Amino acid sequence: MILLYNPPSSASKKPVMPMSLLALGAVLENKYDYMILDGNLHDDQYAAVEQAVIANNVDILGVTVMPGPQLSHAIPVCKALKAKFPHIKVIWGGYFPTQHYDVALQADYVDYVVRGHGEEAFTALLDILERDGIPLDIYGTAYRNPDGSIQASMPAKIPHPENLPDFPYHRVNLENYVRRTFMGERTLPHHSSYGCPFFCNFCAVVNMVNGRWRAQSAKRTASTVRHLVDEWQLDAVEFYDNNFFTSERRVAEFSEHIMDLNISWWGEGRIDTMIAYSDRTWELMRDSGLRMVFLGAESGSDTTLKRMDKGGKASTQKTLEIAAKMADYGVVPEMSFVMGNPPEPEIDVDETISFIRKVKQVNPATEVILYMYTPVPLSGELYDQAKADGFAFPETLEGWVSDDWQDFVQRRSSNTPWMQDPLRKRVRDFERVLNAYYPTVTDHKLNRTSRQFLRAISAPRYHTQTYTFPIELRAVQKVLHYQRPETTGF
Repeated sequence: MILLYNPPSSASKKPVMPMSLLALGAVLENKYDYMILDGNLHDDQYAAVEQAVIANNVDILGVTVMPGPQLSHAIPVCKALKAKFPHIKVIWGGYFPTQHYDVALQADYVDYVVRGHGEEAFTALLDILERDGIPLDIYGTAYRNPDGSIQASMPAKIPHPENLPDFPYHRVNLENYVRRTFMGERTLPHHSSYGCPFFCNFCAVVNMVNGRWRAQSAKRTASTVRHLVDEWQLDAVEFYDNNFFTSERRVAEFSEHIMDLNISWWGEGRIDTMIAYSDRTWELMRDSGLRMVFLGAESGSDTTLKRMDKGGKASTQKTLEIAAKMADYGVVPEMSFVMGNPPEPEIDVDETISFIRKVKQVNPATEVILYMYTPVPLSGELYDQAKADGFAFPETLEGWVSDDWQDFVQRRSSNTPWMQDPLRKRVRDFERVLNAYYPTVTDHKLNRTSRQFLRAISAPRYHTQTYTFPIELRAVQKVLHYQRPETTGF
């Protein structure tokens, strides 16, 4: 029996459908016995995993691992499980082991790593292990040799979602994942495409897909959405695709297919791609229920955008243009900005703060999400500069789960040579004022009166650009608990 384990993905253990494991389950269905265990639904992680292992005679444990909370749970669970059940083969997959397979395999409780998309690599690895073989020629695997050295192949090639089976939703209780969002009372996610055709050098997706993008057809995507809506009485759907809006023709056709469902929907796209969409496509998206789009604006500096290898025709001017266009169509832009980019983080922060104010003038409804720049192991100007400034990734799993690095992987850390206080504090103070003056639409707890009060009390600071020591806003936050905008789907 194969146990697919999804460690808790956030400190709050918010249940988010484990789609990476459902994708694996789809190709295992009718071929291997398996079960899915979502750690977000359990208080005691090890007890839940151990109970499943004993009850189901598990001999292979597959673990999906993102840096952050998932990694911090995966380590003690796998370590204790391997100590008690040494015969179990432990296989890690996901973003963290794809990028840092050598660090993962230093731990004797991790036997194999799947690098990249796991549908083909994981099943091929299972086939070889069933024959007691060695995965010498499988794309997307890494493992320890008997002498302790590490053997690794290239990351797995991205599969085409159109050729893969539908997710085995019967393997989980979907009602656990239906949740209220700003879009509706009953929201579920779907994943309709893999990859992204761009090479932004701060993005972990690049290592996974190397510039490839593959998608389900518009018809199949709409059919899946229709099934979820009908079966689970949904009024909203989130698309967790890395870049849902890559193909305008596909998006327009999808919008036409779901026009009668009367739902709201959300996805992630690129500014320079969507600004080129026709008015007809924007009308179709709006009329089909598109409520918000997550967009990587990234910086208020064209120079920094160039350093990021954003590709395409990314520019600050296009960011302002898309904000205005989305205001015209009543679709909320949800823009992320990466603050404190080397080599001149102070200038980068100041330029981006000023630019965010311009975006808000163009479209006050724009949601703004601020991150600190954190390198990913890619070649490029930003990463090379980070290394030159003394940055280095931890060399052990224990280092990765230290308090500083837990903050780092969530892009909230000061654990970088170029982004220390007081610069980091300047960003946080600005963010506090911004979020009070423009309370996020995704916060269900705030009523109209609370929003008006927050705007009034923060107005003097916002208009005078006096962000330092917002003591009164800290006090108000303790009472109203107004939140920082968060990406809807993640």
